[in-house]
Amino acid sequence: MWDRTANETGWTALLGERRGGPDVPAYAAPARAEDLTGLPPAFLDVGSAETFRDEVVAYASRIWQAGGVAELHVWPGGFHGFDGFAPQAALSQTARAAQLGWLRRLLAV
Repeated sequence: MWDRTANETGWTALLGERRGGPDVPAYAAPARAEDLTGLPPAFLDVGSAETFRDEVVAYASRIWQAGGVAELHVWPGGFHGFDGFAPQAALSQTARAAQLGWLRRLLAV
């Protein structure tokens, strides 16, 4: 699935020579934004075996520290794209249900 090499390739494709440097815009890498106040509610979910797990957890923490609203789920054993790779797995179905439930609550439908 998605590993460090794929991640570096993706960032390079998006940012070119700016990748990893000080001129990366916050819209390209939101976790680099210094001020996270005023963001809309966020749903963040990540697998415990995910390449981006620590970054996602840290981002959610920063949203909370800024007074924002974030719902965070860390799915045990999940890897990047687990819900698409194995959509019939119980973990995938639970994750999808959480996503849909959050949207329904957010939109009050």
